[in-house]
Amino acid sequence: MLEIYIKNEKEAEELGIQLADKLGPGSVIALTGNLGAGKTTFTKAVAKGLGITDLIVSPTFTIIQEYRSGRLPLYHFDVYRIEDEDELFELGYEEYIYGEGVCVIEWADRIADFLPDHTIHIHIAYGDGENERIFQIDENTSH
Repeated sequence: MLEIYIKNEKEAEELGIQLADKLGPGSVIALTGNLGAGKTTFTKAVAKGLGITDLIVSPTFTIIQEYRSGRLPLYHFDVYRIEDEDELFELGYEEYIYGEGVCVIEWADRIADFLPDHTIHIHIAYGDGENERIFQIDENTSH
């Protein structure tokens, strides 16, 4: 596991853009962290790195939002409100996860059993300072 200490939102954005450069069709990023830790902010940075020009908002009530203006489609999930696996699969989850775009899933720990082996797991924790964050990145495929 890689731990990266981030001092501010600008550094978090740079990390998201760098990660986006390495993503390809079928990439999945599972984001976890407390409320307000920066999951949506990081998703915006990944979207920017993919060249997406749309306004990125958390799909808290829609659960999924699609963005297609970049080099790859971005499928942004917020699964906080998912109650059970049936609800997840009714959304067409597998078509997105195994599709040609990049999936970023906020609150991914709620659906951990349904993430593919190749998922990049990122936990965002608060650091000591107000804007500091610790990004714990695990690309281990044995989850």
